[in-house]
Amino acid sequence: MFANKSFFKPLFASLALATCTLGGMHTMAVAQGGSGLVIFGNRDVDILSHYLDFGGIADNRDRYRLRIPKKKLVNGATQFVISYPDYFDGKFDTDKIEVRLNGDKDKSLPLKNVIWDEENLFVQIDLAEPLKDPRKVELVFSNVRNPEVGTYYFYAQVVPAINTPGAQRVGSWVLSINP
Repeated sequence: MFANKSFFKPLFASLALATCTLGGMHTMAVAQGGSGLVIFGNRDVDILSHYLDFGGIADNRDRYRLRIPKKKLVNGATQFVISYPDYFDGKFDTDKIEVRLNGDKDKSLPLKNVIWDEENLFVQIDLAEPLKDPRKVELVFSNVRNPEVGTYYFYAQVVPAINTPGAQRVGSWVLSINP
């Protein structure tokens, strides 16, 4: 009788450990980030890093973390303009958009204005004070309603704080929305 009890304890412990491991691997696989492998697309555009906090599931709420590296902001920034394709049918919450430095939750820059122009397919983010030093920036779009399944190119333009008056295209994020 004692032999049977001692046999089941390690068996159940191993089963519990395997279940937790598989569950954790599923969570890591569902979270989406980075640029991934782009087979088709515009070769002249730099692919920027991004992360979708809740996995990019169609018609669900999500948080987009759109990153712009320090080397792309040599002249700083006063404004960010993110354009998206006409077949993107998601929804943005302009009250839940932030600009963070170096991905730090506590270093969100004050914003003067956020405009979502649905007709012309862009979101414009105006900083209250110009960002003069080159810094890694993360544009955080919270409470986004994901669109239908598909791949969407979001293009980033930045109006520099120093030297250049016009907007400069710095790259694009390739977002994949899954079923």
